[in-house]
Amino acid sequence: MTAIAIRRATAADVPAIVAMIADDQLGSTRESLDDLTPYLRAFAQIDADSNQLLMVADRNDEVIGTLQLTIIPGLSRKGSSRGLIEAVRVAEQARGSGLGTTLIQWAIEESRARGCSLVQLTSDKTRTDAHRFYDRLGFVNSHEGFKLKLS
Repeated sequence: MTAIAIRRATAADVPAIVAMIADDQLGSTRESLDDLTPYLRAFAQIDADSNQLLMVADRNDEVIGTLQLTIIPGLSRKGSSRGLIEAVRVAEQARGSGLGTTLIQWAIEESRARGCSLVQLTSDKTRTDAHRFYDRLGFVNSHEGFKLKLS
């Protein structure tokens, strides 16, 4: 297998990232590759914030995975920070290769290096395969998540 580099995303990676986000049962109903303007605007905000890490897994100059890690400073847990993992995706041709594990392990280690006391993530209730994946990696389903749609 060719080596995979995990690196910060660039604006040039946005189309590939959006394509991966759109390539599942949930993303296909809420994402669109027709106009990348809102995604590029969001990328600029993410890229300008030192507590936001939008990462890609790159193999032979092809983006095959992504995740966003947010470092959240907080007062709880004696003023510790936490890492929040979002939008984990692996391109179809790389699924089952262990890349998802590699991405999550990278996020855990980066969170640790930045002084976080814990790493957390959410996963849609319908993503039962993802739940098993996170369980295997040692994550505990300890909380109920709530969302309020604003648009």
